[in-house]
Amino acid sequence: MPHPLYGLYERRLLASLPRERMPRHVGVILDGNRRWARSIGLDPTTGHQRGADKISEVLGWCEEVGVEVVTLWMLSTDNLSRDASELVPLLEIIEEAVAKLAATRRWRLQPMGSLDMLPESTTKVLKAAEAATADVRGLHVNVAVGYGGRHEIADAVRSYLREQADRGASLEGLVDDFDVEHIAAHLYTKGQPDLDLVIRTSGEQRLGGFLLWQSAESEFYFCEAYWPDFRKVDFLRAMRAFAARERRFGL
Repeated sequence: MPHPLYGLYERRLLASLPRERMPRHVGVILDGNRRWARSIGLDPTTGHQRGADKISEVLGWCEEVGVEVVTLWMLSTDNLSRDASELVPLLEIIEEAVAKLAATRRWRLQPMGSLDMLPESTTKVLKAAEAATADVRGLHVNVAVGYGGRHEIADAVRSYLREQADRGASLEGLVDDFDVEHIAAHLYTKGQPDLDLVIRTSGEQRLGGFLLWQSAESEFYFCEAYWPDFRKVDFLRAMRAFAARERRFGL
């Protein structure tokens, strides 16, 4: 499509979106960096860097349509077992990307994941970004690094049990009173709206452990484009598809 027509289509698509039906919380699985690089004969590190460069652009699109919370899955707990030759530069790219996002003071950043499994330098950058943007009143961005859905639920249960133990609660009492809300109150995303829409790039149609608890009633949008090639029109199509769906909230 010629560029002028592409731009016109994009603007019309944006104008057609019903703002009252936009998702409040969008989760994005940034998938396909390595395959993108491999498809054009580049190394994985170049793909990860191009993927990192895409993030601020997508956050701007989210602001434009009124999204309140975005969760970016940048690195899973499983990814931590990758070969050091790829993992070390990937973590450095993530550190640089998060630091740059924080420096803009445009978004409020919150790291989420098993930070104790990450190198000290990465944890330091994530915590510094959170502290530096704690007073920012804008789009809330969860940065999921070293994240796994099962780990999060296990952490939530541990946190609840520890809290109750500090209060002197008995095991029998905990068993009798335990409820799903007790887990929800101890998730990494506590206090945030549940996930409305999950976008996964690269054509893969699976969650892979992403926000397992929060996505129980989510809608899903799978895009064929690799993450570095993800365009604004792809994002707007995801918003249009979400707005057109009849949400049944798990029913």
